[in-house]
Amino acid sequence: MKFKYILTMAALALGTVSSMAQATYTDKDGNEYQYNKHWFLDLQGGAQYTLGEAKFDKLISPNVQLGLGYQFSPVFGLRLQANAWQSKGGWNGYEATRNGNPYTNDYKYNYVAPGLDFMFNLSNLFCGWNPNRVFNVTAFVGGGANIAWGNDDVNEIATTLKNLDNYYLDYLWDGTKVRPYGRAGVDLNFRLSKAVSLMVEGNANILSDHYNSKKADNPDWYFNALVGLRINLGKSYTKTEKPAPEPEPEPVVEEKPAPAPAPAPVEEKIEPLRRDIFFTINSTVIRKSETQKVQDIVDYLNKNPKAKVQVTGYADAGTGNNRINDRLAAQRAAVVVKALQTKYNIPADRISSDSKGARVQPFAENNKNRVTICIAE
Repeated sequence: MKFKYILTMAALALGTVSSMAQATYTDKDGNEYQYNKHWFLDLQGGAQYTLGEAKFDKLISPNVQLGLGYQFSPVFGLRLQANAWQSKGGWNGYEATRNGNPYTNDYKYNYVAPGLDFMFNLSNLFCGWNPNRVFNVTAFVGGGANIAWGNDDVNEIATTLKNLDNYYLDYLWDGTKVRPYGRAGVDLNFRLSKAVSLMVEGNANILSDHYNSKKADNPDWYFNALVGLRINLGKSYTKTEKPAPEPEPEPVVEEKPAPAPAPAPVEEKIEPLRRDIFFTINSTVIRKSETQKVQDIVDYLNKNPKAKVQVTGYADAGTGNNRINDRLAAQRAAVVVKALQTKYNIPADRISSDSKGARVQPFAENNKNRVTICIAE
């Protein structure tokens, strides 16, 4: 119970950290990636080493693992897995305590161990999520039930050892036995494509002392080394490519309005002045070709001390989205207001400003709507 409690608390703590991990990424070309929750399938095979007294090579056996998991975030995932095939045990020149006769032998038995793994992508946790990263390291902890059977080899050996103190076969078992186990390990993932990764996994598994039939007064262990494939079932991310830049529009040549008619002797009438200051795509910088228009507004305001100017920024609806276009429109208005105040010393109370984003399009031609319209009157 204590082990299960610690495992649950660790999963909750690390799960909280993983839920806060960044799930968007922008590459050097400006393309945006959004993380998608997804299922994945693990297909693995390799070898197992069962900790024991025999020579190392006598305790190596084949091993396979099948897993189905779900990745909740760039960091945290769960995996249902079944690890199976064969475990081993044995003696290497072991001497019984009563008669001192050395004994060497080994035996094997079968098992399948379904379980649940809590998985934590350490690369994403510490370095941030990057869907184009080739190499990722994932740690996991978990546990489940080990179902063992086919213990015939050691039962036959036990028959021959009746006169040799049984060589500590105090936990000899037959039939099918189910025992809980805990485990931890590391996955090394090498990205082969959007959907497939090459996996190299190592895991350590701990069980009760009864697993290998021998009494040792300490838990039994086996270790697995596996190689295989991880296959993403569905898209693990959504990519939004940066829009291609549009060609810069030709400079717009505007005819200056005709001179205002001479004012009546009694009351001077001032005609309003409009200037359209055009910008390039994604830009909020006043181009050199547009500075004369700002100067026209300044000359008008200096000539007419009571006149004021309304500055309104726009963005074209053909590119971007409302969030981007609202920002561009506001900045295009602000840069003209700043030029009037700081460069030409026009008082702030003679200037009012607004921005319409791309929700209002003053021109029929899309590219002309990257504009700040100034009306002085």
